[in-house]
Amino acid sequence: IGKVMRIRKAPRNGTQAVTWSPSALTAHEHLLWKDVDELISSSDNEIAGLVFVRHIMKPLLGSEYVDAGMHVRVSREFLESVEKNVICQRPAWRVDTAQVDMHCDSVLLMSDHSLFIPGNLGSSPCISVEIKPKCGFLPLTRFISEETAIKRRITRFEMHQALKLHQGETSLLSEYNPLDLFSGSKERIRKAIKDLFTTPQNNFRVFINGSLIFGGLGGGAEDTNFCIAKAFEDALKSVIRADDGLCTENFLTLIAEGVQKSGVLDRLLEVQKLDNVDIEGAIHAYYDITCQQCVVCRDLSEEQVKRYTSLHSASLDESLRIVKDYLIAATAKDCSLIMCFRPKKEGDSVTVCNNVYLESTKQTFDFKVYFIDLDLKRMSKMEEYYELDKKIVSCYREMIKMDQGRNEVTNLHVS
Repeated sequence: IGKVMRIRKAPRNGTQAVTWSPSALTAHEHLLWKDVDELISSSDNEIAGLVFVRHIMKPLLGSEYVDAGMHVRVSREFLESVEKNVICQRPAWRVDTAQVDMHCDSVLLMSDHSLFIPGNLGSSPCISVEIKPKCGFLPLTRFISEETAIKRRITRFEMHQALKLHQGETSLLSEYNPLDLFSGSKERIRKAIKDLFTTPQNNFRVFINGSLIFGGLGGGAEDTNFCIAKAFEDALKSVIRADDGLCTENFLTLIAEGVQKSGVLDRLLEVQKLDNVDIEGAIHAYYDITCQQCVVCRDLSEEQVKRYTSLHSASLDESLRIVKDYLIAATAKDCSLIMCFRPKKEGDSVTVCNNVYLESTKQTFDFKVYFIDLDLKRMSKMEEYYELDKKIVSCYREMIKMDQGRNEVTNLHVS
């Protein structure tokens, strides 16, 4: 009790395109992270990831909210046993694409932040929620093209939903809007939490005493139907003092109160906003760093190329800064937030952490917040990020066209 493991995955097709190379950082990444000696000197890829969290993300997000963890050696037999035990708990599409990487010789061991005191649960249950906030702002940079200008109005999360629906990764579009969660408004934060609860996908999970009671393990979850909602309501009765049928509503309010009081999303948003040129700007800096012909500019007209002239005339240091900031921001856009609550006992005046008062149930909760899944994004994936961005926008625009077409047909029938 009190520890969790993160184990590297590998694609089932046998390629290693999405895994770390045996030589840790590439030559270009050495340039990118030249100010972090311990990172560029890491001979082991797993250690490099740990160093990235410790020296880059921890100072940016706050040392009290980040646990870098530690690496421990494991055997192949151990990894095979883990793969066998978890395969039935992962969604089919994830099982088809990736498996435990049997070539790694270590795993990341860190504290289980869904608990308060590891190994000593006491008489007060711990309830925790894991949220993937996603990107909390709309890009406004001038490097966004006319063809993708919709990104200035519609969140990346909403557009990506269309692609996931098209690819069969989800069966229902989520109503969650990250801008609500990051708004600072109690009402909008509450709405965001409710929307995550309705369609959790892989963005919302709840644990009691470290055991999952809501959401998917290792992937997406079903949409919240009556049976799921009823089971969740019943499970909350050990933590939330409310009339039957009101525990869930009060718990969602508790999460919203914790999010607002902690202020951690303000920190996260600052780091996300290090990306101030979008992938449509950063990709040009990437090609300059790698001394390759810019594939993007090659397909543009002479007039369109002028938009990116300032990027291609920038110094190497400036290009490195742009790509580094983009990758750090990408980590912040893809991380998870875990909040753990424990009801305070009556008469317990000792306070060792933050607390929040739930007015509707007259309960006070100790709570703590941590960022997890702070993975180092690889520079070699910049082209992949650019192509995915185009695919997301294209699929969303196609969905809008189809919806408009259906509406026009419906109106014709009505008239």
